[in-house]
Amino acid sequence: MTAQPDADHLDETLRALHARRRRGRSQARPGARVGIEKEEGKQRPSGPPTFEDTIGQRAVARRLEASAEHDCADSSYGFRQGRSPHDALHALRARCMRANIGWIVEADVRGSCDSLDRTRLREVLGQRGNAGSRLRLIGKWLRAGGLEDGGVRHPETGVGQGGVMAPVLAHICLQHVLAEWGEQEVQARLQGRSFLMRVAEDCVIGGELKAEARRMMAGLPQRCARYGLTMQPTKTALMACGKPETPQGATEGHGPGAFRGLPHSWTRSRQGYWGSKRRPAQKRLRRTKKALGRWGRTNRHPPLQDQYQPLGQK
Repeated sequence: MTAQPDADHLDETLRALHARRRRGRSQARPGARVGIEKEEGKQRPSGPPTFEDTIGQRAVARRLEASAEHDCADSSYGFRQGRSPHDALHALRARCMRANIGWIVEADVRGSCDSLDRTRLREVLGQRGNAGSRLRLIGKWLRAGGLEDGGVRHPETGVGQGGVMAPVLAHICLQHVLAEWGEQEVQARLQGRSFLMRVAEDCVIGGELKAEARRMMAGLPQRCARYGLTMQPTKTALMACGKPETPQGATEGHGPGAFRGLPHSWTRSRQGYWGSKRRPAQKRLRRTKKALGRWGRTNRHPPLQDQYQPLGQK
């Protein structure tokens, strides 16, 4: 079923779909899996579901988002309405400047949508009071698989990227794995001040004491392994972020680190006070310049007034 053939009688189609869902007779169909280009030549597998499954996933996703928002940690910024990554950047800067944070742990969960343990996911969803019919429906979508190389592939782990449910399920699970663990189990045992901030799969932990920051960094892989997740070894690091006027910052620290592609560094204002500034990462800046160059070569023949507006938006 696609959107165009059913546009004229959409109400009847939705009623029939709702009736099949209530009787439990609906079946999830595999979607076509494609590869999305990433940095350094890598590809991210994506399998958009069929139109009928997309309608059902959107309805269930809205219910899950509404129920998860009530007990969602204040430090979570990914996949939430009214909380953008820019809000997380502002909060990180304020925390590092005002809370006397001396050490930062940068962490990135590797492929949470592809490697998440489905058994653990069902446990997390069950703890939030989701009905059994809803869990069975989610299980059908997860087991639907995807069309790849002329056949149907059924992965045993992950939530399948490309669908409406994937970011919602990943958000709920990572909220339990990282944010709730950090606030309820880790921070309660620390002596110094600390914070944990998460945007989608990216996580930043700040601590006042180096020993406690190392202990949190060592506990992250163990916590993620319980849910079938692993950490990106090249994107997990411990760094000092004290102000340069302190002995710690003068020898090791350079700022609150890099988060969401924006490195932070300490600088003095015109009044002589220390502050944190952000600037784009060089790798992403080069990527943007190359994309602008390709766009310019492709669109150099239209009149100048037709090129001005899209180029200004870019």
